Amino acid sequence: MYRFEAYLTKDFIKKVTSKQNSFKIAALASEFYYNNGRTDVIALSKKGNLIAFEAKLTRWKKAMHQAYRNSSFAHYSYVLVPSATAKNALRKTHEFKRRGVGLCSIDPSGIKIEISASKKKPIQPWLTNKASSYIKNK
Repeated sequence: MYRFEAYLTKDFIKKVTSKQNSFKIAALASEFYYNNGRTDVIALSKKGNLIAFEAKLTRWKKAMHQAYRNSSFAHYSYVLVPSATAKNALRKTHEFKRRGVGLCSIDPSGIKIEISASKKKPIQPWLTNKASSYIKNK
């Protein structure tokens, strides 16, 4: 369905900013770089929570580790994969829940939250502020 991860991310941004999504996004930005890596998409919810999304076409385990790392600054952290990949990832639901990381699938019909992320209190609030500023300046 998606030939490149960039296409998946672009489609996600288009869909998540529409009125027909569960996230209630106020603003977002892509490619947030920080000392420990790069997050594909970060967003501010209308309630002021920071949400991080790690997109992968097939390597959902790697994305899960990256999403867990993002929880150091994000209130909610999700893995985003195509629907076909989500079927494999759902076999390890317990690993997502243990880390408090959510799982979203995407296909032409929209975005589906397969596993809800747990709300975290970021352990690096200075980085939360930096990410929020990055979004606001985009």
